[in-house]
Amino acid sequence: MDGLIKGLMDVALGHGDDRRDDDSRDEQSRSSWAEVVSGDQNRDEHGSDRPHGYGRKQSNAEGMSDHRREDWRNEDSRPPRRSQKATYGQYETGEDSHEESRWSRKDNEESNNDGWETVGKKPPRRQHKVQKDNWQGYKRPASEQEYSDEVEIGSNIEPTEEELADLSQACNKLWELDSNRLVPCKDYEIDCGEGKKVYQKEDMAGGSLFNWLNEDVFRKPTFSRFCSLLDNYNPNAGSKEVVTSEERQEQAAFIEEISRTAPIIFLHKYLSSKGIVSENFQEFKRTMTNLWFDLYGRCGTSGSSSAFEHVFVGEVKQRGEQEISGFHNWLQFYLEEAKGSVDYQGYIFPRRRGETPDSETQLLTIQFEWNGILKAVSSTLVGVSPEFEIALYTLCFFVGGEDNHVQLGPYSVNIKCYRLGNKIGSVFPVSEC
Repeated sequence: MDGLIKGLMDVALGHGDDRRDDDSRDEQSRSSWAEVVSGDQNRDEHGSDRPHGYGRKQSNAEGMSDHRREDWRNEDSRPPRRSQKATYGQYETGEDSHEESRWSRKDNEESNNDGWETVGKKPPRRQHKVQKDNWQGYKRPASEQEYSDEVEIGSNIEPTEEELADLSQACNKLWELDSNRLVPCKDYEIDCGEGKKVYQKEDMAGGSLFNWLNEDVFRKPTFSRFCSLLDNYNPNAGSKEVVTSEERQEQAAFIEEISRTAPIIFLHKYLSSKGIVSENFQEFKRTMTNLWFDLYGRCGTSGSSSAFEHVFVGEVKQRGEQEISGFHNWLQFYLEEAKGSVDYQGYIFPRRRGETPDSETQLLTIQFEWNGILKAVSSTLVGVSPEFEIALYTLCFFVGGEDNHVQLGPYSVNIKCYRLGNKIGSVFPVSEC
């Protein structure tokens, strides 16, 4: 009888309830995560505590007048974040075997067998389907490659005297020539979530940046060839890259494909008319391949980086606390988000009140984590084609300076361009307002 009474008292007092132990673990996990997101960071990655902004027509992305090179360290005191090496080639293919995100992994860890689970966590990301059946074919020899037809050469592709004299007009022409640029809410849909200042740690996005993307996008030749290049790199900035003969073929095939589009043909005519590149189109394509894919040193290691890897793929710097540098391409963001490697954290407040982003905004300033490492502020042109970005950044590199104030359709933009000798060190869009 005494044992029975003691047992009943234990139950009444909760000593035998397994859920209590689970709740304790939940509370401990929440406390640990709170310590991470409330770290003391009062400056953004460019040394400014001013909010970066953008809008439907203007945007303010990475880098203002006091913008520092991306190779400079962040000056903050947030605790180290858990990092993982990126795993490529495991995108969603229709079956429910997705790469679980940090959030969904934590949810699984923090739920028990009694049906109790921790609330307040970000829901699992929407799964994206990626059409990549033909990507491996881009590694085959040149004799086995099939390319799209070249665009018809018209008078609108010939640069005018005004465009030759004004870089902004030339860049705006590239925007007009980008026939492959996607249409917001027709070809894709984004959800910008809530806004924040650069130094704020709270995750202001309830879900993914991309709600959906039309599967036909990956059937576009320049888009699919671009995406096939993204898994060719080691994201660690200090690691020496090994480029295989098949990957070199991929690079050449990409340059050949985009060279059949209006933006690249206009770029060649523009640069050759100024005597910057050869009038021979084959020689020009070799110049483009060298500019974007030749390896150079970064973070003290030779042959560890390239313009393409830094600008479009992104890199992880290992000096002290890990940092993300580069990573300015929306397709890379989409694919990494599809794998669960990217956690969108919200947009950065614009300088101008009232000019907040929406589902149709194509110049975004955002904050995100890549494999658990925070990038406090980043900028990207959403929906533009790979050939447009290559042409835009190449034009500014050869003709412009570090700051290139240009008009891109409705957006007033400063294309920041940093050089490493005769190579592109970094290049990305920055809002003028």
